[in-house]
Amino acid sequence: MAPAAIDTSILDTVEPKKDTLALPEPARQRLIRSGVDLSNGYPYRPLVPLYLQDVYKIRDAERIHEDAGARADKSKKNLLSAATKVIDLTTHIGTEIEGLQLKDLAPEQRDELALLIAERSVVFFRDQDITPQQQKELGEWFGEVEVHPQVPQVPGVLGVTVIWPDLQAQDMPANFRNPGGASRWHTDLVHERQPAGITHLHNDTVPPVGGDTLWASGYGAYEKLSPEFRRFIDGKQAVYRSAHAYLDQENLNAGPKFIERIHPLVRVHPVTGWKALWVNRAMTLRIVGLDKSESDLILNYLYDMYEKNLDIQVRFRWTAGTSALWDNRITIHSASWDYGGKYPRHGTRVTSLAEVPYFNPKAPTRRQALGLLDEEEKEALSLTADQVDSHSL
Repeated sequence: MAPAAIDTSILDTVEPKKDTLALPEPARQRLIRSGVDLSNGYPYRPLVPLYLQDVYKIRDAERIHEDAGARADKSKKNLLSAATKVIDLTTHIGTEIEGLQLKDLAPEQRDELALLIAERSVVFFRDQDITPQQQKELGEWFGEVEVHPQVPQVPGVLGVTVIWPDLQAQDMPANFRNPGGASRWHTDLVHERQPAGITHLHNDTVPPVGGDTLWASGYGAYEKLSPEFRRFIDGKQAVYRSAHAYLDQENLNAGPKFIERIHPLVRVHPVTGWKALWVNRAMTLRIVGLDKSESDLILNYLYDMYEKNLDIQVRFRWTAGTSALWDNRITIHSASWDYGGKYPRHGTRVTSLAEVPYFNPKAPTRRQALGLLDEEEKEALSLTADQVDSHSL
């Protein structure tokens, strides 16, 4: 179900700039075939809000989110039976589907895709013939499409952001030692009242070597922790910040400030019902209620759970015309800049916003729900449960 239209008056545009870079030819051809007007320049640049207070107003009211995956047939028969091949890329995260075009998915298949993404964290489709407009329409099926006040967008298709490293490098030069913001482990839009759910990135232009993207599983990162440590962090909250800074209208002398929100450190996915660790090194500031030294110590350990456990990660090699759809509620990701900016890379991205993050102490881990625990894990969980019961007496 498509969400109601949102007020985007605060994102009024300025006179667009003409091209400052030559568009990669595959990207230009795709945009022209899609009917995108390039005559006034590319990309379309929103008027960047100056003040912190203005950005808070953009999506400051809670709204109902109906997750498409909750409507899906649990067997996913409509989606999987139509594919020519379904390949799990690793045991814990990442699936590639062949033989389907995202633009042609029926409603039942879209819902089942949302469920598959919730279970496998990120799903890939190669050789996709999809326009930015179709990409946005699919995104609206998954939730309210986020319109970013700081990110260049496709002209005439508000909410489809442009991922073009050469363009970003004009403002933030990248090099081998400092490859750029997207080359850090992060999760998108954690500062929103209702942060990102499913993101769909379609890359129409990729380098011949390099430029991979990596994802890590929040389900797996949480499961790597001991049951006793999980009990310590369960229910705790953290402060999450935006990627961009703004001036405080009430205190201009304070300098740029970031949007900040408080969310659970561990959250539960509303479709699977599984617990996931939800931190990222780039945008998680501190754990509420702890001293800075305590918070830093714990957060750095939690980052390592994601970043240093290769068995809960997938590294994907892009080819031109590939789409990746991932769930920001249960993953972190990082782009590899190993191609050194020597080759063009261009894509379009749509992010669908989801629910207010929440925690449920009774929710299982993924391995619990799927019956994958070994005897040692079962015993440890049993002992922890006994401790919880004794403390409640």
